[in-house]
Amino acid sequence: MELGIGIGWRPEIADAVEALPGIDWVEAVAENLCDDHLPASLTRLRERGVTVVPHGVSLGLGGADRPDPGRLAGLAARAALLGTPLVTEHIAFVRAGGPRTASPVLEAGHLLPVPRTWAALDVLCENVRIAQDSLPVPLALENIAALISWPDEELTEGQFLAELVERTGVRLLIDVANLHTNHVNRGEDPARALDELPVEAIAYVHVAGGVEKEGVWHDTHAHPVTEPVLAVLAELRSRVSPPGVLLERDDDFPPAAELAGELDAIRATLNAGRGGGRARGDSARPTGPRPPVSGSVGPDAVRDRVAMAQTSLLSALVAGTPVPEGFDHRRLGIQSRALAAKRADVVAKVAPELPEILGQAYRGAFLAYARARPMSAGYRRDALDFAEQLLVAGRPEDGAARRRLTHWWQDRATPRPPRRTTRLARAARSVLAGR
Repeated sequence: MELGIGIGWRPEIADAVEALPGIDWVEAVAENLCDDHLPASLTRLRERGVTVVPHGVSLGLGGADRPDPGRLAGLAARAALLGTPLVTEHIAFVRAGGPRTASPVLEAGHLLPVPRTWAALDVLCENVRIAQDSLPVPLALENIAALISWPDEELTEGQFLAELVERTGVRLLIDVANLHTNHVNRGEDPARALDELPVEAIAYVHVAGGVEKEGVWHDTHAHPVTEPVLAVLAELRSRVSPPGVLLERDDDFPPAAELAGELDAIRATLNAGRGGGRARGDSARPTGPRPPVSGSVGPDAVRDRVAMAQTSLLSALVAGTPVPEGFDHRRLGIQSRALAAKRADVVAKVAPELPEILGQAYRGAFLAYARARPMSAGYRRDALDFAEQLLVAGRPEDGAARRRLTHWWQDRATPRPPRRTTRLARAARSVLAGR
């Protein structure tokens, strides 16, 4: 299906998106939509004939566990409500732990890379098939950006994606900004990745901005699109004419004129290209025999192995446990700080009263809380737990602010803050859990 030129729809820029000329379609974060009704802006866009594609971020199809049926049902409901031609998600894991590892479930609050190994590919492919069977429309999966690399990977990114497409028939959402990110952070050549992946499977393309700090590229979606990212788009365009290209922006939204300028730059890059559907090179498929994985130890044993590896990594990132062998300690430190900063930012968005009540003390207090309390149940629960911890500690010190925080917490959690006996019981449980 030809989608054309689109932009990521966000509530903060809904009016601007409606007014932008030449917008053929939009993409909306699926988890930000209700199952049974749409924001008025999306309704108006659909009435104008603008296609709306739901873009999921929480399935964790690269995780060790099979996809949650409730999350799949929610995504299917949003697809039906929007009348969309496809839905999209990510090749990533977003949580780890649980029964497979006899450990608490940890939420990353972010998309984390899966190891490019045959074992991880087996797990991903089965999860994708489960998702495909549960959705009313085709599924496309996005390559993600990463600050870190897994040790002992067996496939390149292009090979991994090609194998995934061959086994499952899934479509691809190629993010050229993520290819650039992995070039800077992991030394991977975008042109090689494009040579190796099946361009005929591309459903559409993402273009987004970022920023480089101390030799690390941060895929922020909060900065203008850079020339190197447009250069990767040009590389892709030299191989194929993508059915759709979409500009993503998630924060620090600029005036509508700047968004229009970025869209114009994307159009110019596409128009300057000479797509010829260049065939993939000989390196598109892995060479040599594939190690026997699932057939020798069974699919659940493979999942258990993947679960242990992902839990060890995520625990090091969010709970301060030792860095698993083979990982770059410096890069894990950067990723850990980035996760905590994003967590503070998102909590401030879902619960804007907290930074309003706490003022400049909010960020430092939240980061201190996050170091001792990994996220386990999503950002809204995280906001409540943060407020509860402050109240248990008798904070904030200003009485008026503490009363405001108490009232906010009461409105959203329970009739009253925890009593002293409850605090002592929780403290005892924490001590026992740490043994």
